[in-house]
Amino acid sequence: MELPIDYATLRLIWWGLLGVLLIAFALTDGFDLGVGALLPFIARNDDERRMVINTIGATWEGNQVWFVLAGGSIFAAWPFVYAISFSSFYMAMFVVLGALILRPVAFKYRSKRPARAWRNFWDWALFVGGFVPALVFGVAVGNVMTGAEFRLDSDLRSFYEGSFLGLFTPFSLLCGLLSVAMLVLHGAAWLGLKAERGPVAARARTFGTVAGLLGIALFIAGGLFVAYGDLGFRIVGAVDPSGMSNPLRTAVVAAPGAWLDNYSLYPWMIAAPVMGLIGIVAALIGLWFRSEPLTFGGSGVSVIGIISTVGLSMFPFILPSTIDPSSSLTVWNSSSTHLTLFIMLGVTIVFLPLILIYTSWVYKVLWGRSTIADFKTNPDLY
Repeated sequence: MELPIDYATLRLIWWGLLGVLLIAFALTDGFDLGVGALLPFIARNDDERRMVINTIGATWEGNQVWFVLAGGSIFAAWPFVYAISFSSFYMAMFVVLGALILRPVAFKYRSKRPARAWRNFWDWALFVGGFVPALVFGVAVGNVMTGAEFRLDSDLRSFYEGSFLGLFTPFSLLCGLLSVAMLVLHGAAWLGLKAERGPVAARARTFGTVAGLLGIALFIAGGLFVAYGDLGFRIVGAVDPSGMSNPLRTAVVAAPGAWLDNYSLYPWMIAAPVMGLIGIVAALIGLWFRSEPLTFGGSGVSVIGIISTVGLSMFPFILPSTIDPSSSLTVWNSSSTHLTLFIMLGVTIVFLPLILIYTSWVYKVLWGRSTIADFKTNPDLY
């Protein structure tokens, strides 16, 4: 059956859609993670902590939809990537899921008892549920850029030869800290929009400023690491964008500095890292001049720019292999079939707008600042 969209174009569309879903997750659940990481430090008493928690209490569950969609799209559109990444980073995924499981439990149980020790325990659980995923997601991105220790045999069976502790290299930790700084800034920006103006908002501005300055330093340091460190892979030989999905048919070599190749081939891509830096600067200006829309808009632009920088720098690679570069997964050699991608695109065209419309409606209905007075009169709040 002749399909109206060619195979190569569909692969490119799904690579872009995966990036959109990951960015949407970082933009929405990212500020939830940032607020959780800030909670013990910006709220000094129980009233302030309840107020902070309720800035995200109404929407955090819906924001996780983007995480589920991103995982589902990897499973369906990039089966090789799903199988290898989830097996290679199994322990890291387990740590993230464990931390994320703490969040709903902490939300539901924190205010069930008035004891101070009880509530402090769940407050720190919310911190873990925010800080640990932010850190590990960044560490995972760092490992994707450096390459994973896997190989494929002639039957396309994958073998992972790394370890959990081996995931924490200097570059991956730098990426993890950048992720934390990025999301803490985003969380501080969200609190500026949603929290009651007062001491908590002032402390959030302070922590947001520190996170923003660290974000600039870490982002620049990461760029220098990519430029002068031992990072990068390059395809050698001919590539068939419409060929069958078989990673072993692609010749790949390790090439330090190769993650900068795309900026020479496609100069427009420089817009991504520029957005990352300008977004942070705009957010800092917003914090200093107490402009909540500018702060949140700037932090959002920085999230888009930083995540896009990773994807555009690596294109067409999705998951390189350090021990056998020829096993590396790319946009052109690791996707589902032509028909599968086409059917999934049709489903996405129908349902993604519905999700966006519903999400926008929820935010509109639930918009407004969270105040200390709210939970004293509303028993339904956390």
